[in-house]
Amino acid sequence: MVDVYIIDLFVIGLLLLMVTLGSGWITRLPLSFAIIYLLVGIFLGPYGLGLIQLRRDEVFNAQLLERITELVVIISVFSCGLRIVRPLRLGVWDITVRLIVFLMPISIFALAVVGKLFLGMTWGEAILLGAILAPTDPVLASEVQLTDINDQDELRFGLTSEGGLNDALAFPFVYFGIHALENDNWGNWFQQWLTVDLIWAIASGIVMGIVVAKSIVLIEQKIQKRRAADKLMEDFIAISTILLTYSLTEMVNGYGFLAVFVAGLVVQRSYRNPEKPLAELEFVEQVEKLLEVGTILLLGSILLLQPILNYAMQSLLVIILLFLIIRPVGVWISTIGKRPQDSHRRTLHPGTRLLIGWFGIRGVGSLYYLAYAFRHGLKGEAAEQIAWITYTTIVVSVIVHGISTTPLMKWYERNFANQRKTTPPATIDEFE
Repeated sequence: MVDVYIIDLFVIGLLLLMVTLGSGWITRLPLSFAIIYLLVGIFLGPYGLGLIQLRRDEVFNAQLLERITELVVIISVFSCGLRIVRPLRLGVWDITVRLIVFLMPISIFALAVVGKLFLGMTWGEAILLGAILAPTDPVLASEVQLTDINDQDELRFGLTSEGGLNDALAFPFVYFGIHALENDNWGNWFQQWLTVDLIWAIASGIVMGIVVAKSIVLIEQKIQKRRAADKLMEDFIAISTILLTYSLTEMVNGYGFLAVFVAGLVVQRSYRNPEKPLAELEFVEQVEKLLEVGTILLLGSILLLQPILNYAMQSLLVIILLFLIIRPVGVWISTIGKRPQDSHRRTLHPGTRLLIGWFGIRGVGSLYYLAYAFRHGLKGEAAEQIAWITYTTIVVSVIVHGISTTPLMKWYERNFANQRKTTPPATIDEFE
């Protein structure tokens, strides 16, 4: 009898072959790769062939899910940083500041109110739900992000920079929710949360991202002058930058996701030869796509019908409010008076604002925060409730955003391409 593991390898290999060879057709359809991975994951899970069977051990499953999603997210946020070549000036990053400083808190607290008033949660549980579901996903949102370093589109830039930053900046509220679960007297821990989990963790994440990335680039350039690295091994410098930046930042209690995104920005600006970061970007994106396959397959395999039905009405309420009201209204409020960088218009076009509001894709980042919460105090009925609302929201996001992305982006490109400025894209020299 053939080992189940061997069959799993065969199915995954066949899936990769079919998706790769059929990618030319798939990209033209209102269909995302994530939908295919999700369906295959369900097919391989308990309701299909039963080839993927996780242990009936919640601690093990949470740790497995946390580690896999953690790796996917840090690679993805580094990729986001590498794609962005805009000057590091506040006016240029205005859309990002608005989406992080205004939209993120609006989303978290609106979801928390929903959890408290309509889902019977405590404030700690409700804020944790908001922090888990508020961030847009840098992994599954690749189709609406910047396509390359010459892409100056405001919509794509906003979604790329938001995806790179908000996974890091939602973390303080994840900690807030966990603290509240442990001790409902906020006065006992609020000051520590403010100084350590908010101010210190963010500041050290930014500093470490700059220092570690600059140090690695400097060391590499000095060594390469003496003896060039093997061409086959050179791209692994990007992976080492990601892992070193993340681990060193976590050692000083900083936000590793934020540090890795900053490291991507630094690496993009540290080479006079623009081909170097482009080569790193191409390699990192390939690794990211491979890990995305495994993560979405895993998600599909852990879905269970009965718990989904048990929390279906609660999940439906969260999904409708988040996708159709909280995110769109939050974006509209956050972009009031926003002047686009790539157009002669005085304000951001209403169509662009609506699309930013719609493309609030939830995915791997939310899975990571959920698994992290499992391992740090979230348990019992609250854990079941938050978990299945999160799983269902991600599944619906994969489907509805996956189906709508291609036609909506084609419509956007058709209607907005001629309104952009024709000025040439920024060059590396502008950042030095």
